[in-house]
Amino acid sequence: MATLEHTNFTVRDPQATAAWMKDVFDWKVRWEGPAIAGGYTVHVGSQHTYLALYAPNNPKTTGESSYDIVGGLNHVGVLVEDIDAMEAKVRKAGFEPRNHADYEPGKRFYFDDDDGIEFEVIQYD
Repeated sequence: MATLEHTNFTVRDPQATAAWMKDVFDWKVRWEGPAIAGGYTVHVGSQHTYLALYAPNNPKTTGESSYDIVGGLNHVGVLVEDIDAMEAKVRKAGFEPRNHADYEPGKRFYFDDDDGIEFEVIQYD
């Protein structure tokens, strides 16, 4: 069996994104520094998994929905033990939870961060 170790995606400000992720998800910065093409990257997550937050020298937004682009990042799923406590942290960070649902085998909601990246928060029963 394989385990997902990390995902790398582009944000405007990796340090700012890592800061809210540390507050909301209780993650840690594992590494940060210069990256490909003069960019900058922050690795934030747990001991075994993380998100690589990359910013090029001149980040650009497309304004297009990732759901309409082949290869687009549609959302990042984060598993939590207490979805109600996590929703309070998401709100405190200034994000608006939406699309709440109970489904087999648990509960979920979504929110978008400042870069328009969609996060799905999941709690299994």
